[in-house]
Amino acid sequence: MKRFLVLLLLTGLAACEGPRQDALASTPTGVWREQIVWVPYDRQFGGIHYLFARLCRPASDREARVVVYAHGTPSDPSIRPTMKPLTCESEAAQWFLKRGHIVVAAMRTGYGQSAGSYAENSSPCETVDFIRAGRETARQIAAVVNFATALPGARPTGAIVVGQSAGGWGAVAYDAMPHPKVAAMVSMAGGRGGHMGGRANDNCRPDRLAAAAGAFGAEATTPMLWIYTENDSYFAPPIASAMYAAFAKAGGAAKFLQLRPFASDGHGLFLGRGGSTIWGPAIERYLAERGIKDGQ
Repeated sequence: MKRFLVLLLLTGLAACEGPRQDALASTPTGVWREQIVWVPYDRQFGGIHYLFARLCRPASDREARVVVYAHGTPSDPSIRPTMKPLTCESEAAQWFLKRGHIVVAAMRTGYGQSAGSYAENSSPCETVDFIRAGRETARQIAAVVNFATALPGARPTGAIVVGQSAGGWGAVAYDAMPHPKVAAMVSMAGGRGGHMGGRANDNCRPDRLAAAAGAFGAEATTPMLWIYTENDSYFAPPIASAMYAAFAKAGGAAKFLQLRPFASDGHGLFLGRGGSTIWGPAIERYLAERGIKDGQ
């Protein structure tokens, strides 16, 4: 019995450790010097887990600002293990790369090839805890920021965080935590609880979602940019507006944009084909307001 317990413990530790320390990054390839990297994330009592991430570098070799992209959460849990990081060739990544920024996109625990189990559970809808889920996402975003800003050729401060859907909600939560290495945060269709039961325009406790946004707003320190569309099937205008109102009333600073409908579902604006022509100018203006210019 003791031998079994020791073996079980060692097996568990090996699972937490993830890849070997001497295999934490692949060789750069292609125009954007793409690499697969493994980002260490300390889950405290759960030990160190490694997040599977893609790193893309701009054409210039001069020191570059880091953009950390935080992905969303599919309503169907069976999709999570199949997810992959944003590619260097994607329209969204290209928008930042061509402006001289490094882009890092990591899969959080429970997604894709990242080690560890899904950690963003917010409990059943009746007792949903959107604050806990947001903070877990934010902690993993922080781990990626700390890793990326320490890379050779990366600026150690002034990073940009861009989150989509649940990743956007994580960005809002991250604003309510210490983030000394970050200068700008963008929430694209940010939120939690959309498509309850896989049904469009069916949301879990939007009242609690707004209250959670208010809780984050009370602690937020960096002015943000929030972008939604009129035909978002996850967070329709009344829900998005209620989140923003609660965030702002509690003291959070954010520019809130409710853009025209995009394609069949505006929730996919950030990653959608041609989407950058719509959100790009808004992000460019916001970054300029934060003192961030192309290649700087």
